[in-house]
Amino acid sequence: MAVLLNLLLALALGLLIGMERGWHEEQEHGARFAGIRTFGLLGLLGGLWALLAAQLGELLLAVAFAAVAVVILIAHVEAMRIDRDQGITTVIAALLTFGLGALCLRGMRMEAAAMAVVTAFLLDIKPQLHGLLRRMTPQEMRGILKLLLISVVLLPLLPDRNYGPWGALNPYQIWWFVVLIAGISFTGYLAMRLFGSGHGILLTGLLGGLTSSTATTLHFAHLHRRGQDASLLAAGVLVASAIMFPRVLVIVTIVNPDLLPPLVVPLGLMFLAALLAAAWFYLRRPERGDGMAPELGNPFELVPAVKFGLLLTLVILATSALKAWMGSQGVYLAAGVSALADVDAITLSLARLAEQDLPTRVACNGILIASVANTLVKGGFALAVGGGRLGARVLAGFLPTLALGAAAFLFVQAHFFS
Repeated sequence: MAVLLNLLLALALGLLIGMERGWHEEQEHGARFAGIRTFGLLGLLGGLWALLAAQLGELLLAVAFAAVAVVILIAHVEAMRIDRDQGITTVIAALLTFGLGALCLRGMRMEAAAMAVVTAFLLDIKPQLHGLLRRMTPQEMRGILKLLLISVVLLPLLPDRNYGPWGALNPYQIWWFVVLIAGISFTGYLAMRLFGSGHGILLTGLLGGLTSSTATTLHFAHLHRRGQDASLLAAGVLVASAIMFPRVLVIVTIVNPDLLPPLVVPLGLMFLAALLAAAWFYLRRPERGDGMAPELGNPFELVPAVKFGLLLTLVILATSALKAWMGSQGVYLAAGVSALADVDAITLSLARLAEQDLPTRVACNGILIASVANTLVKGGFALAVGGGRLGARVLAGFLPTLALGAAAFLFVQAHFFS
């Protein structure tokens, strides 16, 4: 019965791929090189030959695959003479179907089923994939390859050991954090490319905050000096700043989930307060206002990732040194100072140290201090670069945000660390 079920699964997976291929061929060409029945039988054939090879020798399966490949190629050549279609996607899908059928009889049913679904999905989204390639710029293509380079190639080569003073530097973990931040930036950039950033300041602030809330704040400040409305831009700054709080929670969840319970209440409340303040200023905007996209650059670029890695290394060293010299007060000092430039680096550093010997309370307090300091810095940028009208609105929006965060912080101190 088990063998019979595996053969039926091989047949079903072939029918799934054949259903997509048959529909595609009918829609585009009005004829089929291979349809649903052929693909179903190819899957079953792969299963049967795998079953026979298990009894008569593994070489038999290789010979059967070669024979099927020859038959498929002959049929493809004959089809080319009729419709002049030189694509080999259907040929590859047919050979893959034979292999998936063989997997079913080798005890890898889940793997075969998953790959069959992925195959059918990839075959079906051909227009979307080709459209994406047409819209992609050369810089973006090179950036994606660089992102894969630092994650798939370089990361496994780095040693997962502690080096340097206080054993603070782990090359593998530091580079993994670089990949993590690059992935978060990739998500924000992809969102901007898919949905666009010209639909208003709020959408621009939301998507820009996923990439860099500080860069978004500076851009909005420059827009105000060019004549854009202060209330609308303040709403955009507050939205971009609000995104920082859930971004910190995501980083903490990935690196050290034990820190999440004490942080989720204060950071969550500050997120909601910043959004409410953004809604207030957005409702007070003029009737007409153009949303202009921040020029944040390509987050796939390798140079910013390397710079972040160097910054993270310095932050880890400084945090470890101050912790060794000054205890908890040193950690808080490092959090306040490093957050003037970037909140992600100190968040990663403290979350990592909390897995070793840093008390959870000190790590959570440091992350909250860094979030507050970074928020105040963005308010200062809005005031210094954008002028009094924009700065006053942004700081007025930050005031209830930070006040609510402080109240929640005191609650967390009493509830979690009493």
